[in-house]
Amino acid sequence: MNWNDCIERTNTHSVKWSFPDGDVIPMCIADMDFQVSSAIVEALNKKAQHGIYGYTTFSDRYFESIISWWKRRFGMELDKEWISFSPGIIPGINVLLSVLTEPGDGVIIQDPVYYPFYSTIENHGCSVMKNTLLYEGGVYSIDFEDLEEKASRSRAKVLILCSPHNPVGRVWTKEELLKIGDIAKRHDLWIISDEMHGDLVYSGYEHIPLFKGDESLLERSILCAAPSKTFNIAGLQTSILLIPNEELRAKYQDKLTGYGLMRPNVFGIEGTIAAYEEGEPWLNELLMVLEENKQYVQNYLDQQIPELKAIQSEATHLIWIDCTELGMNGEELCRFFLEKARVKFDEGFKFGDSGTSFVRMNIACPKERVDMALRRMHEAILEHRVEQQVVK
Repeated sequence: MNWNDCIERTNTHSVKWSFPDGDVIPMCIADMDFQVSSAIVEALNKKAQHGIYGYTTFSDRYFESIISWWKRRFGMELDKEWISFSPGIIPGINVLLSVLTEPGDGVIIQDPVYYPFYSTIENHGCSVMKNTLLYEGGVYSIDFEDLEEKASRSRAKVLILCSPHNPVGRVWTKEELLKIGDIAKRHDLWIISDEMHGDLVYSGYEHIPLFKGDESLLERSILCAAPSKTFNIAGLQTSILLIPNEELRAKYQDKLTGYGLMRPNVFGIEGTIAAYEEGEPWLNELLMVLEENKQYVQNYLDQQIPELKAIQSEATHLIWIDCTELGMNGEELCRFFLEKARVKFDEGFKFGDSGTSFVRMNIACPKERVDMALRRMHEAILEHRVEQQVVK
């Protein structure tokens, strides 16, 4: 695998690379500019060559690949019956909220957080209850006192937990997960745990699936995962919801069928099996590449652009960057990077008001592209420094 190959993605229907200005470097959208594992390519080619792409269902091998993966990576035993399908995590959460809530109910999120959570909650007439993360000394933590207060409100019904957290990159510890679980149990709160990035954890940290952290949560929790972020196959639209609660699982399946979402993508099944059965060596290499890119960005900002503070990411292929010292917020900040540096980031304000002076940077690309983006950012900020001196 050549991790330094800058593969051309324009004119390939890529959301990330569909920006009209070809001179802009997209460091946004959480997919990777790396080719997938050869095992996945071979599996998809084999299916393509078969020449029949009819309605698809789930095989024993599909379920076994998922169960085996979770046992190897997390030391966790899954029951086959828990495994439910969704074309994506956000569609799955939408279906879950349609079952778990009524209009007017409250859903707790821990902002700054993955921005589709907001519209997903509002889609069901529910109110967003913000348990804003504490941010001190460049480190994020959970405000448990506030979480307890929000959970105690009569209309609070669900907590959407992001674990590992997107965009701040925290890997929640066992102690933190136990505290969250205790609060949920005290206040009869359901937990939807989005663990999409659970495989993308850096050395020195351990992702603990919610159920593993506290098995007493099995009957009030749903765990969301997928091979999509891990193996860069989001376009195959196969996500996994683990729903141990039998009654909830039946209601979820009924809703899914009612929405016509019960059948998987014909290539998604093959991609999932190949990823979980043969993709581990590729993933282990990827994690080393991401670790190098993360450290490169950290060092570059520390040495060349001290106005920008990279939050130490414990997981994900994303870096949350504090731009407070630039004195810009919201759209102004992202317009600066887009127009002056020709670099496109995910806008921090989309993740919540607490992210207004931040941007999210995707580092899942060849180091050459990371370096080019950083150099452009540096040049733009050098010019900004001069302009600020003139104003003074």
